[in-house]
Amino acid sequence: MNKTEIKKVIVAQKESFRVNEYVTRDPVEQLQDCFINPFIQIVTGVRRCGKSTMIQHLRENYHEKNYCINFDDNRLSTFTTNDFEKLNESFQELYDKERAYYFDEIQIIDGWERFVSRLYNEGNKVFITGSNATMLSQELGTYLTGRNIQSAMFPYSFSEYLRYRKIEFSSADFFSAEKSLTLKKAFRDYVLHGGFPEFLQTLNPFYLKNLFENILYKDVVTRYKIRNVKTVIEILHYLISNISKLISYNAVKNIFNVSNADTIKEYIGYFENAFLLFSINKFDYSLKKQLINPKKIYAIDTGLVNSVSFQFSENFGRQLENIVFLQLKRMNFEIFYHSEKFECDFVVRVNDKIVNAFQVTQSIENESTRTREMNGLTEAMQTYGLTTGLILTEEEEDEIITSNLTIKVKPVWKWLLNPFEQD
Repeated sequence: MNKTEIKKVIVAQKESFRVNEYVTRDPVEQLQDCFINPFIQIVTGVRRCGKSTMIQHLRENYHEKNYCINFDDNRLSTFTTNDFEKLNESFQELYDKERAYYFDEIQIIDGWERFVSRLYNEGNKVFITGSNATMLSQELGTYLTGRNIQSAMFPYSFSEYLRYRKIEFSSADFFSAEKSLTLKKAFRDYVLHGGFPEFLQTLNPFYLKNLFENILYKDVVTRYKIRNVKTVIEILHYLISNISKLISYNAVKNIFNVSNADTIKEYIGYFENAFLLFSINKFDYSLKKQLINPKKIYAIDTGLVNSVSFQFSENFGRQLENIVFLQLKRMNFEIFYHSEKFECDFVVRVNDKIVNAFQVTQSIENESTRTREMNGLTEAMQTYGLTTGLILTEEEEDEIITSNLTIKVKPVWKWLLNPFEQD
């Protein structure tokens, strides 16, 4: 590309992007000192979850703000590694000398990491967003080790969703019938619609379907040069329709008549790299056993899944489990499931030690459900030496003491708004 073409894109993007009403995002707390520290700041996450808006919000509140470009632009389709120097010259010719750079979706351009490394070495501050987990991590590990700080972004959490809806609350409101009813209704809406910011502005039913297809084709089919597109789409729909259930590569291979289970493993890896899905292992002190046991699959957003899967929307308990998983993911826990004689939905590890165990179910009013959830949780607690555990439900709240173990029952919505509460 020539500099005239590059300058036109820079100016056009700058004129078209406006941060109007901004919802404060939780990861901003991790970025409070971002202009003080010298490190490359990287925000990764699924497309359209708000990464660019958050970075642009930070940019608008800093005096050096003009060196900004989004590489996910068809006008930059011929941009190559050799054009980075032209880009830098274009910035300087348009806006004089600045030392802060903002790059959206830079991983699209091969060799980007060398340019960013050079900018860092020259004393510049660099912000990067990306929507592919593996490409970013591989390139960062090769060229930018020890020079970057990474933050993960998801669609709105429930607390962010309430900010978007302008629903204010305090812990005292949990004890108010009127206020708690408002929060419960908002939570129901959140489970149904999810947290993609642009979708929530219109609730257009086609938005999430189009977004799903866009991610699938851009970040999976095109990026990995998939030939058997029909099978990949069918596998993804199958997985999304079976969120929170146990799956094995061999079982999926047999369902779709794929020749090799390793191919299924690769496909799931592609979906994870695009942040569409996540998989967790059964906890075992043997890494080999972790890898060979069945996985549990979760999705990036319940609204997205509800838009493309009929089965998922009918099972509120599985939606609750998916939302709890995402919150644990936001909290940077290492997440597993437990399974021996009984099963426990989540056990989380910190510094090589299991520190919490969770069961998630819509209700424990039914005696058989209550027994199943209690058996799985108490087995996990005893296995890992825990004295307290948590059962998260839609509405119930209780405290159960059995065999010197304390089991707290709490509504998911309340836990989401105060996940670190110990009382």
